[in-house]
Amino acid sequence: MTVEVKDVPKARRYEARLEGGSEIAGIAEYIRTAELIAFVHTEVPSRYEGQGVGAALARASLDEARSANLRVLAICPFYAGWIARHPEYQDLLYQSRSKVHD
Repeated sequence: MTVEVKDVPKARRYEARLEGGSEIAGIAEYIRTAELIAFVHTEVPSRYEGQGVGAALARASLDEARSANLRVLAICPFYAGWIARHPEYQDLLYQSRSKVHD
């Protein structure tokens, strides 16, 4: 079954639905600026676990971040772990450029 992912900017989240379904199968909440998107919370109800919903959310949202030239801050443990397991997305991760001086 295909998972359809859609950005809902007014709700500041991505929503996933199973193909043809109206019920939300998962969400990925974010905070976005002009240069950065921070993924802060991901939720997939237990009845949808193991069906690729989380992976679809991550892949679609990170592909959109890449297209928009956004850096990614993976605050959510799911996103941090998913990116760690998918090196093709690690180049999106935000790197702090500030230096602390003594």
